[in-house]
Amino acid sequence: MEGIPHPIPRTVDEVFNDFKGRRSGLIKALTTDVDKFYQQCDPEKENLCLYGLPNETWEVNLPVEEVPPELPEPALGINFARDGMQEKDWLSLVAVHSDSWLLAVAFYFGARFGFGKNERKRLFQMINDLPTIFEVVTGNVKQPKDQSANHNSSGKSKSSSKVSRQSEPQSKMVKTTPPSKDEDESGEEDEEDDEQGATCGACGDSYGTDEFWICCDICERWFHGKCVKITPAKAEHIKQYKCPSCSSKRARV
Repeated sequence: MEGIPHPIPRTVDEVFNDFKGRRSGLIKALTTDVDKFYQQCDPEKENLCLYGLPNETWEVNLPVEEVPPELPEPALGINFARDGMQEKDWLSLVAVHSDSWLLAVAFYFGARFGFGKNERKRLFQMINDLPTIFEVVTGNVKQPKDQSANHNSSGKSKSSSKVSRQSEPQSKMVKTTPPSKDEDESGEEDEEDDEQGATCGACGDSYGTDEFWICCDICERWFHGKCVKITPAKAEHIKQYKCPSCSSKRARV
């Protein structure tokens, strides 16, 4: 939780310097300090946030208690998803939310101090010249427009396939690996029967069509999303889901 001992930026250049400082701190947390950051994001703790500070440092802490907060708040509860997905996917997810938070803070200052159209445009251009935290963490290099469009199209197709069952009103059970075409066409009835008899690997309750479910790609057991702290939004970013039990087994090996 940030105490704001730092000078409040009031000009475009000051806001940009604030942005760069916070960005540098967040990048440190997700790269050079990643082991320390990982340890601090204990899923057993309360909702935690990752803060980047203007002096190029970072901290993991509880959200501020005041409402509304002095500044926009980072994503809440990043620690809950840590053990439910691959580490690189979890770090990528935190990076995306960190990019969004940085923009929110920068343009909060812009709105607070009455930046005009030209000032907002200049601020955005200065920010846009820097690689995003997500690009730094994943090592993605900016591609030409045509390649980028193809890449995004492919990613969108995979993502929609991955959670295709979630969009069906009669079922919210989601397996994070895309079902094959043969399974979709010829095995749909058998799959529905299997789902109806499924029980949650965490709480033991039976499958219900009004709840979000997810399947472990290792042991192939189904779980309530709420029991393993995975939301439909988080499932979008998971390439291979491992339940808490399988995650702990791998850690002990």
